[in-house]
Amino acid sequence: MSALPVFRWHLAPDGYATRRQLRARDLRPGGQGVAAQLERPRRRRRPLVAYLYRVDLAKPVRAMTPARWAALAKANTARRICPACRRDAGYVIPTSLGTCVPCAFPSTSPGSE
Repeated sequence: MSALPVFRWHLAPDGYATRRQLRARDLRPGGQGVAAQLERPRRRRRPLVAYLYRVDLAKPVRAMTPARWAALAKANTARRICPACRRDAGYVIPTSLGTCVPCAFPSTSPGSE
């Protein structure tokens, strides 16, 4: 049974990176498994863990195609449409409300007084 190498926070050797660090370099893990992990100790709680991937095995990020850009724009537009009044709210509808603010709180909307 092989265990992952564990490094302390900020002490990972060169050649390892987290997903965010890979993304900042325009890379992705590319199917490789977790190579190591960082642990940050905390008092009275379990340590924070960050998974590391090998940079030399990482692959470049795939380019966005026109179809992907279109799908992303459509999804973002759908997040702005209120399901109750079917209008574009002008902002992303909060999932906690499920509707735009005027529909969620009709008595506090301007003009109702």
